[in-house]
Parts: sequence; C-alpha cells; structure tokens
Amino acid sequence: MLNDLPTLLLPWYREHHRDLPWRQDQEPYHIWISEIMLQQTRVEAVRGYYSRFLQRLPTIAALAEAPDEELRKLWEGLGYYTRVRNLKKAAQVMVTEYNGAFPKTYKEVLALPGIGPYTAGAICSIAFHLPTPAVDGNVLRVLARLRGDETPIDLPQTQKMVRQELEAVYPKEAPGDFTQALMELGATVCVPNGAPKCESCPLSEICKSREEGTWEKLPRRSPKKPRRQEDHTVFLMECEGAFAVSQRGASGLLAGLWQFPNVPGKLTEAQAMLQAEQWGVHPENLIFSVEREHIFTHVQWNLRCYKLTCKVRSQAFRWHSAKEIDDTLTLPTAFRQFRDLLE
Repeated sequence: MLNDLPTLLLPWYREHHRDLPWRQDQEPYHIWISEIMLQQTRVEAVRGYYSRFLQRLPTIAALAEAPDEELRKLWEGLGYYTRVRNLKKAAQVMVTEYNGAFPKTYKEVLALPGIGPYTAGAICSIAFHLPTPAVDGNVLRVLARLRGDETPIDLPQTQKMVRQELEAVYPKEAPGDFTQALMELGATVCVPNGAPKCESCPLSEICKSREEGTWEKLPRRSPKKPRRQEDHTVFLMECEGAFAVSQRGASGLLAGLWQFPNVPGKLTEAQAMLQAEQWGVHPENLIFSVEREHIFTHVQWNLRCYKLTCKVRSQAFRWHSAKEIDDTLTLPTAFRQFRDLLE
C-alpha cells in the first residue's frame, strides 16, 4: 500500500498545494524558521510572523547575534518560547562550527538545538533533497486512516516505525515534494477536526478506513492525563499613567518574558490590597477584578486579575506606559490577554 504513495501523491500535490511564503524557495534557513514556527501553530497565524522575522533577521548570522529581547518581541504571541531560544542557540552553533552555513546531513541537522526527527526530516528532504521522512501529526493521521491502523499514534515506537516504513518508499526524485504532499494531505484533506474530504483525496481508492467507514475512530491516542490546575492572582497596578511589570526568571515556564506582578492562589479583594501594600506601592483604589484562564500543554492557569491605582512606583518593579509595553516588552499570551484592561 505505501509503495503506491509517491505515484498517487506527487501529481496531486503539484496541482493542489497551497501557495505559502516558505514554499517560494528551498533555502534551508527559511525552511527551518517556518517549520519551527509551525509547531503547535496554525498556518494562517504564522504567515505574518514568518515575513517579519526574515525581514529583520535575513541570515543565520543575524539570528545568532540578535538581542534576546528583540527575539522574544518578534516571537510575541506565537507561544512556546523555548522554540525561539533554541533558534538562536542553533544559529550560534552554525556560526561557530559551520561558518554560518546550514549543515547538510541529517545527523548534523538533528544534532542542532531544538531540532527533532520531524524538523530534521523536513529540512533535509525539502532543502537538500534527501529521502528523510518528516513524521508529524498530519502524517500519522493520514497513514492510520489509510491502513485502518488502531495503534496509538502518540507512542514513540509508532512514530519510529512509521519513519522506517516511509524511508523504504521515499522517492529519489522530489523527496521534498513527497514530504510536503503528506503534510498537505493531512492539513487540507484528511483533516484533524471533522470529516475527511474523501471525494478530493488522491488516496481514496486504497484507503481502508474509507472502505470500512471507520475514519471517525482514527487515529487513536493513548488516554490523556488531566491538566494540572493552578490558581494565580494577577495585578494591574497603575501609578501616574504607568503600570508595574517584572521579568520572569531565566529558566522554567515563560523564561525571560515579561509579566504583570502575580502571586499563587486566588486572593480576595482584601488580600490583594494587602499584597500590594507589602510590595510598597501604597494602593489607593481597587477599580475592578476579572476572571480569565490560560491553557498550556500540561497545565491550566486559572487567573483572577485586580486593577489597582497606586501612590508609589515601587522599586520592586519596572513601570511602563501601555504603549511602551506594546512597543518594547514581550508579554506572553497568558498576561497579554489583560492588555485591553490597561486603557
């Protein structure tokens, strides 16, 4: 069955693929940036980020030298900020060990910080025309439905097996198109949410789940553990038109990003005013409170936010206007969702 994939997928891809900015060339730097951005992120959300990033940092050397705060600002809103930290680390490795060029073997690419088997496979097949599979959720879903396979796709051994099976059928001609064809089919036809568009699928005649009507059951995944729940209280403290912010530590969740002051737990109004007093801001008025949440992969933050006016700009924080926060500081989405409350 897998032997038929190149013959069926390549003509379909060449006729039906989307016109995406990172498909305009085969420059490995461009492909790398796009693949990292696309992890856990929708294509439409990435378009603008990709163009801005390359306009500001057009080369590996420019990325390696970029100030951390500027990098975080370019990435603001994309989430999973470890990705951009690893981009810079990998660029610095390439400057030091490869004279600023991208390494050209799968083993070397895989060894770069932040690059796993999927990203290495995508870069090497698209940029260097190597028969290296890029197995992501789209590919795993397509093959599970194609073969009617109920093996959980989130198991490492499943992903390893699929890579090995695809290696055996990868075409020597146009391996990059084949990589992108599998991705494209999963993204636009054999979609993750809702019914697959079987009438438009080039694999419909050989698809077992279509024949047996079992696509709704596939792919299977291992049972998920419930997300850990954490309560936090966030403070929007205003003093003479400026708001208190602080920078998170250099390691851990949202490392190095900026935040509004916050503490664990959901404080009452009285407790919130006491906390603000302990910070030395001498709170005057509690204007309002709101409840919001933010979901990370393994944890959910349940957030209670108080907006306060204060008499003193405590040295415990930095103080910026709303415009300065927008222009110069990187607020992760968990805290940026309160930005509209500053006005």
